[in-house]
Amino acid sequence: MAQILVPSTQWQMRVPKSSTSGSPIATKMWSSLLLKQNMKEAAKSAGKFRVLALHSENSTVNRTEKLLNMDITPYTDKIIAEYIWIGGSGIDMRSKSRTISKPVEHPSELPKWNYDGSSTGQAPGEDSEVILYPQAIFKDPFRGGNNILVICDAYTPAGKPIPTNKRHKAAEIFSNKKVVDEVPWFGIEQEYTLLQQNVKWPLGWPVGGYPGPQGPYYCGAGADKSFGRDISDAHYKACLYAGINISGTNGEVMPGQWEYQVGPSVGIEAGDHIWCSRYILERITEQAGVVLSLDPKPIEGDWNGAGCHTNYSTKSMREEGGFEVIKKAILNLSLRHKEHISAYGEGNERRLTGKHETASIDTFSWGVANRGCSIRVGRDTEKNGKGYLEDRRPASNMDPYVVTGLLAETTILYEPTLEAEALAAQKVALKV
Repeated sequence: MAQILVPSTQWQMRVPKSSTSGSPIATKMWSSLLLKQNMKEAAKSAGKFRVLALHSENSTVNRTEKLLNMDITPYTDKIIAEYIWIGGSGIDMRSKSRTISKPVEHPSELPKWNYDGSSTGQAPGEDSEVILYPQAIFKDPFRGGNNILVICDAYTPAGKPIPTNKRHKAAEIFSNKKVVDEVPWFGIEQEYTLLQQNVKWPLGWPVGGYPGPQGPYYCGAGADKSFGRDISDAHYKACLYAGINISGTNGEVMPGQWEYQVGPSVGIEAGDHIWCSRYILERITEQAGVVLSLDPKPIEGDWNGAGCHTNYSTKSMREEGGFEVIKKAILNLSLRHKEHISAYGEGNERRLTGKHETASIDTFSWGVANRGCSIRVGRDTEKNGKGYLEDRRPASNMDPYVVTGLLAETTILYEPTLEAEALAAQKVALKV
């Protein structure tokens, strides 16, 4: 991940009343999205890439496009708010739209809303009402104008967070005074894999076959090395438009796999920004006719998995003498390794094998500039005596509310006994 220095003002999740500049993602843009496929394999397979229906001046598609791209701002003060929440699996994203009477600047101006939890696996049919609480707003890159995306969490009618609402506990951790005083920064590296829609095989791979071995694809360029760049670039721009603090993107080691980075974000906003960026990516791949996968090991064998490395620092880590604070944090993390692993994503045991730039899931380790460790410390941090650490254990499908909350809890609030600390220091070869 590129070095992250200071948080951007974008994390303040406020939307100007007149945000008409810029253009939403139009369906026309996908005419340039030529997803390269081997012509011989395409002829054999019924699976085709239909990025956009054929564009004709007199077609229904053309008339629909004009309506989709219409800016309603000159005609009404009303806006469209897309309420977004996490579904019953803990990783799927749901959304629905409602009309708001005027532009808003803060989520507190928005009404709560209900949905049918029995249809998302979050409530029984006989008591299915779940209530959405608006928590963060972003500009809508698809509708443009003053329209917004709204990140919500979910509660029972009695006001209790439902089991899949992981934001609630994270918000409690980040509102603790000790945590607030430490101003925790997060930089999250979200990896993902693009799959062909009809065959669920990585983009750019011959159907039922394999490309050449890993090596030329990481940050590569060229039709035989880079698959899905238009999706990555469209997502990058859409996130910037929305106000998400996205800081970079790159092609990954496995062909058809990409990464983007979000941060630095402070506290609870890290989770809000990652979830909204995932939603935008789902919408873009939906338009492109490509499937988004956050599986931590989408292809078995000698191929890299997909993670969500989380870079983390506190105020004390960033100040003089911060390296000693980082080492103390590493000690605490070693003592709660099992708790973290159990919360770091489904299927992570297939990825954390000790191969392909990972540590073993069963053993905690740390090192300077070592990508085969649980926790990596950068050379600059060691040299400067202050900085940040990188937790390389989270899977690509992790819940950012859970991971960021756990990191803050373990490194700031958790207080192990001196005996446990001494044993851990000996075990992981740390002098604190």
